[in-house]
Amino acid sequence: MADYTFFFNPMSRAQIARWALHEAEADYEAVLVPWDDKPQALLAANAMGKLPTIIHHATSGDHVVSEAAAVCHYLAEQQVPELLPKASEMADYFRWLFFAAGPVEQATTAKALGWKPTAEQQAMAGFGSYERTVDALDGWLTDHDYVCGDRFTMADVYVGSQVDWGLTFESLPARDSFEAYAARFRQREAYRAAKAIDNALIKEMQDG
Repeated sequence: MADYTFFFNPMSRAQIARWALHEAEADYEAVLVPWDDKPQALLAANAMGKLPTIIHHATSGDHVVSEAAAVCHYLAEQQVPELLPKASEMADYFRWLFFAAGPVEQATTAKALGWKPTAEQQAMAGFGSYERTVDALDGWLTDHDYVCGDRFTMADVYVGSQVDWGLTFESLPARDSFEAYAARFRQREAYRAAKAIDNALIKEMQDG
């Protein structure tokens, strides 16, 4: 048995977890999940049937991890401590990991759904406004090559995936900082290997 079972669909946020699995050089078995036929094994592990979901078959037992940001950090903890933050990097690492998982995810989703909070509603919305969220991320990446400065960490898999998706599908504007950041992480071997797998599967699904 592989160390990890990876439930995925290539047309989902599971692309983030595959990149993380490759950065971690993890031994994994991939289980393709059709949207209209979710396997019982996935539902038993994650009642919401959300993707990505991984099961770590550890010596201490099976451990389920869902939520893409959590999957990224968990894999770093288990497999690649060199991609974890140093003590001096922890504030930036966790701040921007959760900023991308919270405000960025919320802001781009709200924009895609056509919802723009009013000035009064912005205090309640976790992201405030789309513009403020984009400006905050842009400001950080203008002054930093990666989330933690000049060093790639596992936080960049998640933040990078949000930027990658945003530039590809235009849910984020093509600002110079985003383009430059994407150009850096797109050169990584793990990114290229994971993307090649998912892109081939997407093409196969579309052609079929």
